[in-house]
Amino acid sequence: MKNTFFLLFIILFSANLSAQKEQLTWYTDLNEASKISAKTNKPLMLFFTGSDWCGWCVKLQKEVFLTKDFTKWASESVILVDVDFPKDKSKQSVELQNQNNLLARQYEVRGYPTVHFVTVSGSAGNYNYTKLGQSGYMAGGPSVWTSNANTFLRK
Repeated sequence: MKNTFFLLFIILFSANLSAQKEQLTWYTDLNEASKISAKTNKPLMLFFTGSDWCGWCVKLQKEVFLTKDFTKWASESVILVDVDFPKDKSKQSVELQNQNNLLARQYEVRGYPTVHFVTVSGSAGNYNYTKLGQSGYMAGGPSVWTSNANTFLRK
């Protein structure tokens, strides 16, 4: 019963987060995000999440990603990429699942949420990615989280 309630809460809360998350553009197609990153010279922020099952992912979104401070910071600093691993695989195309699985292997993601910051160079079809750093959930809200992120982006 307790697990059922928690799962229902995550599903309902995730639906609400998805609506709020639309204030910023979150790309799911790495090539599209890379093209914009190369054009704007902004690094990618790859957010590895389990949108319909990961409580810490929901907590990170609620406490940081859905705030005005984060929205302002992200729009100025990064191109956002949502690398989702939902339990309900029917929510994603096979191509998107394959892309996300490849990214998780490349970046050696071992838990969720995980956030990687990478720079993009090259051109369409031949992008190169350079790791800048990684993060995850951090208590303290958007100022603590973005301050930590900035340490990677200033390198």
